Amino acid sequence: MRWILFGCGYVTLSLCYYILQVNSIGANVVRIEAEALRALADRIAGPMAADFTTALDLLFSCQGRVIVTGMGKSGIIARKIAATLSSTGTPAHYLHPADAVHGDLGMLVKGDVVVALSYSGETEEILRLLATIRRVGIKLITITGDSLYINGKAKRSTLAQSADCALDCSIAREACSMGLAPTASTTAMLALGDALAVALAEKRGFKEEDFADLHPGGKLGKKLARVSQLMHGGDALPKVSPQTAMADVIYEMSRKGLGITTVVDGRKLIGVISDGDLRRLLEHQKDVLHLTAGDCVTINPKTIRSDEFAISALNIMEEKKITSLIAVDAEGQVEGVIHLHDLWGMEMV
Repeated sequence: MRWILFGCGYVTLSLCYYILQVNSIGANVVRIEAEALRALADRIAGPMAADFTTALDLLFSCQGRVIVTGMGKSGIIARKIAATLSSTGTPAHYLHPADAVHGDLGMLVKGDVVVALSYSGETEEILRLLATIRRVGIKLITITGDSLYINGKAKRSTLAQSADCALDCSIAREACSMGLAPTASTTAMLALGDALAVALAEKRGFKEEDFADLHPGGKLGKKLARVSQLMHGGDALPKVSPQTAMADVIYEMSRKGLGITTVVDGRKLIGVISDGDLRRLLEHQKDVLHLTAGDCVTINPKTIRSDEFAISALNIMEEKKITSLIAVDAEGQVEGVIHLHDLWGMEMV
């Protein structure tokens, strides 16, 4: 038995050949799928440009919801496309075509737009939906692998012929060595769905703040949280007037537990007093209790708009080496205080 050095250890010669073969197959799969995507991109920018624009216009003018349907592997891709549309500002739902003909057709109403996925364009379960789609007057966008070839002649699939707008996600070959398992074809379908969703979001003027509103949970939600969601406002906001005695200022700071208090005139921010300010005062004056907040205030403190992202507050705190920021509205009036501990709780630090 021959042993050879492979990577960080020794393996048999036969195992080495097997590893090389497997790696070659894996790399070839990715190359085939990448080529399918390049060909799709060329079609979108070239011969399919008009159809792609028509599909965008139909989705943009949809008065109801976008219903995405597909069977089998295409159904899995359809679910993801519906989820992407929903997360980028277009109400969308997945409709299982088999369930549809057993009662779920009631989901389809006038004003909806249906996006139907079928690589062959001849999926029986989806073709059964065509009569209802036409009867209700719903616009139909199809994503198929047209064209079919019968006796050497090209023939558009039944689904594509029935569409108001037919999009072509055809591929040269599947990445499966037998050419049977949907691989490159489903990758192309997914990419075409993503292209529609992103282009539609751009057409709608969908912004980062809109995206944040639709993603309140998970790591993404934490990253996109607003200052207003985390700040201490209302009764939890430490605040005193310029005339407040320092004994009461210290009590307010201790009671609210943020190591800081705002000094305000009504809601207008005069400045802040922090634990650090108190320590520096005590270094120079033994008795500060005869002073008022107005005597000790630090004016022009760093502030942040309450509608900004909390991650921006973190960046300012790190840059200025401070632990609190005053949150203000568009007129500069005090709305709250956001503390570094609040960001720790959101796992941003």
